[in-house]
This record gives sequence, structure tokens and C-alpha cells, in this order.
Amino acid sequence: MTAQIVLPLLVGLGIFLTGMKVMELALHQWAGSYLTGLIERFTRTPLRGMLIGTGVTAILQSSSAITVITIGLVNAGIMTFPKTLGIILGTNIGTCITTELIGLNLTKLAFPLLLVSGSVWFGTLPSTFYARSYRLQRTLHHIRSLSLAVSGFASVMLGVEVMQSIVPALQSRGLFGWFVEHAQRSILWGVAAGAVLTAIIHSSAATIAMTMGLAAVDAIPVELGIAIVLGANVGTCATALLAAIGGSRNGQFVAWSHIALNAGGALLFLPLLPLLHYASVLLGANPSSQIAHAQTIFNIVCSIVALPLCYLPVLRAAGPKQ
Repeated sequence: MTAQIVLPLLVGLGIFLTGMKVMELALHQWAGSYLTGLIERFTRTPLRGMLIGTGVTAILQSSSAITVITIGLVNAGIMTFPKTLGIILGTNIGTCITTELIGLNLTKLAFPLLLVSGSVWFGTLPSTFYARSYRLQRTLHHIRSLSLAVSGFASVMLGVEVMQSIVPALQSRGLFGWFVEHAQRSILWGVAAGAVLTAIIHSSAATIAMTMGLAAVDAIPVELGIAIVLGANVGTCATALLAAIGGSRNGQFVAWSHIALNAGGALLFLPLLPLLHYASVLLGANPSSQIAHAQTIFNIVCSIVALPLCYLPVLRAAGPKQ
């Protein structure tokens, strides 16, 4: 069991999370300072905040990172709690880009992509020491940051491929069949599994990627995969909650708002899961892309439904004053 399931799962998960972190850091190095400035300047209304949150999260590929940055800005007194409401909604939409890309089944291109992007990064390394003009230095900076981000994305794809390799061994084990059987009786098993796993590894993208991999080879039904996605959105709140520990009350308000959005959205969609599955089938042909589309629909609908609430006077004035 260790050699067939545990080791490949840990290796694949390690490659995936490393790729995510490399991609996040590279993109942050490329445009992080500009994006943080945008967050501070263009959040006067919840709608603006949602658009900025969506765009910044899509670029940095980490909703947790943006949430933590936002909590940090609030704790520092740079931003007030009402201005964070729209950002929280936007982070959930922006994070769908990763899973939609995974749903395109680009795993066959992962290794060539890693070789090319890695070669570009290493090839430009000596030039950075000899570049004298500021313009050349900035150009090399952009090339190296973007090539490193592509290498991170390729590693994400490789991690997914390694994690998919455990499926035959899982199917031969009675425990996995027991879980699937119970999950089909009550979809809450899937929600709980998604929430717990995401809270442990602090990456909803990794949880959803593993789920998409299992669904792609028919190891689990799509409905169960979508339930795990709902749970993953709840589990991702653990990162925000940890970031708020020891911070200001305003920062804690941000974390709890994040929890309210994701947990409330999961409760809203749980009875509508068959409808969500039907909508995802209309948008995608294969199980993997259907799960990605379901997450996108879930996050967009939840954010749009919650957006008018952010304009309520009670919320606009909420949170203790700095």
C-alpha cells in the first residue's frame, strides 16, 4: 500500500504544491508590488473590490495569498474592513483559473513545457549579471519571472499526473470502495472529505486537482467530485482563520466574512447539487472539465448573490474602528 498509494500520492502532492508556490512567488515577483497598490487604491465600492480581487487572484493564482495580504493590510490600518468585502468575493472567482486550466487535460505537455521554461530561466541567468542598462534589466526580470511561473504551472500538471497514477491501486482497495459507496448514499461524506483535506494541506486547488484526476479515470462519479469541491471551498477558510490569529479585530472580521461566504455558499448549493452537475455537463464533455466548470459556476454565483449584501449600511459600517 505504501509503495502503490501513499508514496506516489505524497510525491505528486509535493510536486503540485511546490509548483503552485513557485508559480505564486514568480508571479508575485513579476507584478506583486503593482497589484498590492491596486488593492489599496481601487476598492472604494464592493463591485470595484470584487473586480480587483478577481483580477489579482487570477494573476497570482492564489486566493489564500490575496486573503492573507488583505488581512495584513487591515491589521496594519491601511485598509478598512468594508473595503475588503468585494475583494473576498473576487478571490473566489479568480481562483477558478487554475482548475479550469487543469481541466483542459494538458498533462502531456507538462514535461516539454517544464524543459522549455526551465531552459529559458537558466539561459537568461548569466545575462542578469552583465546587464548594464535599466531597460535590459527590467526585460530580463520579466522574462525570468514569467518563465519561472510557467515552470511552476508545468510542475502542477506533473503533480496531477503522478497523483492520477494511484487510481488503479485505490480501486483495488476495499477502503476506497467503502468511501465511494457511503458517499453515494450521503453526499455529505464528499463535502466533509473536501473540507478536511483542504484544511490539512491548505490548498483547495490541490484537493480539487486530485478529485478531477479521480473523476477523469471514472474512479469516482462527477456528483461526488462536485461535493468534494464544495467542501474544499469551506476547507480553504482555514488559511484565512490562521492568518487572523493574533491580528486586529478588523482582520478577524475579514477572516469570518470569508468563512461566511464559502460555508454559506456550500449550504446554498448542497440541495442544488444535481442542478449544478447538469449545468457543468452542458459546458464540458469530460468529467475532469465538468468538475472545473462546477467550481467556476459555484464561485461566480455565490459572489454575485452576495455582492448586493455588501452594500447594506449595516455591513458598510461593520467592523470596529481603527
